Amino acid sequence: MGIAKILIVDDRPENLLTLESLLDEPDIELVRATSGVEALGLTLDHDFALVLLDVQMPGMDGYEVAELMRGNKKTKHIPIIFITAAFRADAQVFKGYESGAVDYLFKPLDERVFKSKVGVFIELFRHKDALSKKTLELDRKLVELEELQQQLEETNEQLRLLSTTDGLTGLLNKREFETVFEKEWKRGIRTQSPLSLVMLDIDFFKAYNDTCGHAEGDDCLKKVAKAISDAARRHTDMVARVGGEEFAVLLPETEPEGAEHVAKRLLKAVYDLAIPHKRSTTSEFVTTSIGVATMVPDQGCIQRDLFEAADDGLYRAKEKGRNCWCIGTSILNVA
Repeated sequence: MGIAKILIVDDRPENLLTLESLLDEPDIELVRATSGVEALGLTLDHDFALVLLDVQMPGMDGYEVAELMRGNKKTKHIPIIFITAAFRADAQVFKGYESGAVDYLFKPLDERVFKSKVGVFIELFRHKDALSKKTLELDRKLVELEELQQQLEETNEQLRLLSTTDGLTGLLNKREFETVFEKEWKRGIRTQSPLSLVMLDIDFFKAYNDTCGHAEGDDCLKKVAKAISDAARRHTDMVARVGGEEFAVLLPETEPEGAEHVAKRLLKAVYDLAIPHKRSTTSEFVTTSIGVATMVPDQGCIQRDLFEAADDGLYRAKEKGRNCWCIGTSILNVA
């Protein structure tokens, strides 16, 4: 249990000694003041449970002290008990209450009454102090809870990213690509808008890996991934790594002409990286082969049809000599 501080204010030392003798308890700390000015200064430096204030003091009397305390944000809630002579008129008592006193004690002090009344405010202070500590503890717990919630959200986001993105390139992984593909296919059925798919394969990548090593191979994949991601400029275009050196770009609401334009841009973006490839029979740099297909989704066909059409274009590009793009021929429903 904490120590409760009580401020005793009286200009006469013998009265202060009397109050100190009545309040001589180990869990109470007494602070004395012999004037109103001194008392006000002390209220700003301490957290008092109670102020025992003499009414009649030279210079600044108890009423003025109480009124000034009530006007200060820090001291306005400190309870004040006035101590005055028993012969004071009722009008003076009412003035004390108006000034901010919560009670009156009359001299000579009755020990039982005095201790009883003071004890009430000491107990109230301790309850208030305990509540304040509990509130601080609760606030701390709430801050910890908010921090844990933030950590949980960040962890969930990391898990979501791990489950939907390719760890090496940061692009969508194959599983997430298939989910997005299905979603866009269904949307295309509803809107009857064209959906284009571009399949891209790095030429002679196994030979590149065998010559340069896996570390260089991974670096090559990351550079190619960034290049094609930058080249697919619309926020609706979905770029994914769907195999070791194979990538896919899904282009919602894109006509064949638009898909062909993207394919040309992708081809150039990778070539412009100028990554040396000593084992390529097509170019001195890393290049790609690209297949393009466009369909208007409907109930008479499936996603696989568009995928096979783009894959057919990719196969034809490789047969044609690589470092080029071709349109798939197995399209059932050309936009």
